[in-house]
Amino acid sequence: MFYFEPARGISVKEAVGRVAAESSNGTWSETLYGSLPHIRKIRGRAFEIKGDYVKIAYPIELFELGSIPQLMSSVAGNIFGMKAINNLKLLDIEFSRKYIKSFRGPQFGINGIRKFMKIYNRPLTCTVPKPKLGMNIIEYCDAAYKIWKGGVDIVKTDENMTSQKFINFYKNTEKMLNIRNKVEKETGERKTFLANVTSETKEMLKRAKFVADNGGEFVMIDFLTAGFAGFQTLRDECQDLGLAIHVHRAFHAAFTRNPKHGVSMLTLAKLSRLVGGDTLHIGTVIGKLVGKKDEVLMIEHEIEHQVEPHFMTKQHVLNQKWDNIKPVLPVSSGGLHPLLVSQIIKMLGNDIMVQCGGGVLGHPSGIEAGAMALRQAMDATSNNISLKEYAKTHIELKVALGKWGFSRPI
Repeated sequence: MFYFEPARGISVKEAVGRVAAESSNGTWSETLYGSLPHIRKIRGRAFEIKGDYVKIAYPIELFELGSIPQLMSSVAGNIFGMKAINNLKLLDIEFSRKYIKSFRGPQFGINGIRKFMKIYNRPLTCTVPKPKLGMNIIEYCDAAYKIWKGGVDIVKTDENMTSQKFINFYKNTEKMLNIRNKVEKETGERKTFLANVTSETKEMLKRAKFVADNGGEFVMIDFLTAGFAGFQTLRDECQDLGLAIHVHRAFHAAFTRNPKHGVSMLTLAKLSRLVGGDTLHIGTVIGKLVGKKDEVLMIEHEIEHQVEPHFMTKQHVLNQKWDNIKPVLPVSSGGLHPLLVSQIIKMLGNDIMVQCGGGVLGHPSGIEAGAMALRQAMDATSNNISLKEYAKTHIELKVALGKWGFSRPI
């Protein structure tokens, strides 16, 4: 499904014909073999045009099974640079059962993550130590200890923290997992660490193995900056290592933000599920990042189940039957603080991971108090108690209420 705007002097029929041709096996001039029946048979074909939207069908023979790079080189390749098109946006893709079966999908999915985290009746909580870059290992691990001790389930490295001069990946990961073990004994609660392994592909695999060897359960990848080939290779390695994969969407807005040109976040989310991300950032609606409510809800439905029929009247989307591909846990992040938790859960439901960075680290009473406030907000919401009421007997939440109220960051 594409949104399209023909260039001046180009008809609608010509425009969509060029998109279909360039994304399959056509070219700007007829060639010696182009008219042969077996080649014409597998052309991409525009088959439904409604205003500025077109659906194009592609025969399965055009694609290499199990390869997202080849898929995107076809349906999202040269077509975005054609002079015949002023604007073009890939809004959605619906995959055939045969194509879906060539991918593994998530190894754990929502139920698998809940099982190893031993958290079944509420959303998971997550915090990124802030500032995202610059802390040394001692400072970073001290922040992580206080976050976990305060009641947060998960500590995550941020998208641009991997292995820099001030914080070596291997030394930090080993120390973090040792601290995680200590906090689990102290609190009796399950904790986990999302180690960002994003790097050159061979180095990513080395880092993933290190995480597994040191008792970790999760790795994180910036799937768009690492590339789909690297993502797929990491997914295969994590199958053998028994690791879940947290998918960060850094770089996505370069493709998704323009409503008329690029690739939609819905499309990228479906590709992430197809490859096998267990969790995925989808936006918040009310946080600091761009994301309309309908779009965020669509993505959430698609990676958990499929887009429900009533969304079909609001957005130009396709419906996907996922067969045996497990659902992905959506991650709500970007400018959140404890007092927004109830609004997030009301919008996105119980099967989510709520991530607060500055909304925990910026608590006036310190990091552990910020973590406690987040957990208190989660517990209150899960028990249908208003945050204002719960704050009367929970000082950390009360202080957070005094600092942020129910304000939404810009």
